[in-house]
Amino acid sequence: MMQEFLQPISDDFGLFLQELSPARLGKQIKLHTQGNFPDLQDVKLAIITVNEFRGGDWDEIGLDFNHFRKNLYQLYPGNWTSVIADLGTLQPGNELEDTYFALKQICEELYKKNIVPVVVGGSQDLTYAMYRAYDRLEQMVNLVAIDSKIDMVQEISNPSENYLTKIILEEPVNLQNLSNLGYQTYFNSQEEIDLIEKMYFEAYRVGEISNDLALAEPVLRDADLVSMDISAIKSADLGYYSQFNPNGFDGREICAISRYAGLSDKVSAFGFFNIDNKSERSLLLSQIIWYFFEGYNYRVNEYPYISKESYFKYIVPMEEQDLVFYKSDVSERWWIEIEYEVSKDTIRKSLFPCSYQDYERSLQHQIPERWWKAMKKIYL
Repeated sequence: MMQEFLQPISDDFGLFLQELSPARLGKQIKLHTQGNFPDLQDVKLAIITVNEFRGGDWDEIGLDFNHFRKNLYQLYPGNWTSVIADLGTLQPGNELEDTYFALKQICEELYKKNIVPVVVGGSQDLTYAMYRAYDRLEQMVNLVAIDSKIDMVQEISNPSENYLTKIILEEPVNLQNLSNLGYQTYFNSQEEIDLIEKMYFEAYRVGEISNDLALAEPVLRDADLVSMDISAIKSADLGYYSQFNPNGFDGREICAISRYAGLSDKVSAFGFFNIDNKSERSLLLSQIIWYFFEGYNYRVNEYPYISKESYFKYIVPMEEQDLVFYKSDVSERWWIEIEYEVSKDTIRKSLFPCSYQDYERSLQHQIPERWWKAMKKIYL
């Protein structure tokens, strides 16, 4: 069904691809060309470009993503085993809602095939369609937005700046947790920041993450859907941008964050939004996507696929209850155990991603903030 919505890659790429050496990434990606939709039997990652900007506050007419594809295809892959497909471009529907519907159908089909859609382009409200694609899977969704803004401004009609409000309020409510990485305080109202706290969601300022990139890893490890806005990156590293921003993540930091997202065993969808049709931006974008692929190919599938016997267990005595930590003997990543009452006679335990710093703080009798917020959401 997804073939009906997706436009094949431009015929102009034929000559470009012929000139690439066999070692380049473009020679190893399955391509949707005219009259030839790729077999998805063994595909694990699928690129989809979306030419839809009506939900944003700027228009990009005739975006063809050629710069992005050329820059990506020319890169060399690592020692990867996962098969990648480029499924082409989703063009705008008659109405914005038509584009949402088409992207939702595409992502839903890919989720069911255990293929991770990598959606590029368009305004960030397209995250809403990717989120709604989980509806029929009947699962709760953890969403991580990497953005300079929290995008919960209710008095603004621009969908790209209030799509999170729609996700939070609209039935069916599948949202389990929302995290923002890289917000810049002066771009966000105090009401938005307070609302995040009141709902026990998570928000990390750009300075917090830049000072210690490891803070982002457990947040992304717990994500199902990751949505990245180009505005999270400072303009100097983009080679200028139409909405100039002197602050944000630099190129190295955003690539590291993208790799963390790829490494997460849970992440089943990744989106990068608000790019324009300029080659200098596309070079960094292609590298960000490359690092997501790199992370994906180094997934260890250690949770929840293996037993607790594969972890080292640490118990930290606290006043009210002991905190139980687990450290993987494969990746050396950390989890904390959450224990809660499902019914009068049933206690459930689950593992929640955390950092080594959380364990260290607990030794000083400090409750990890992520654990505290998770418990609050369970009981409120």
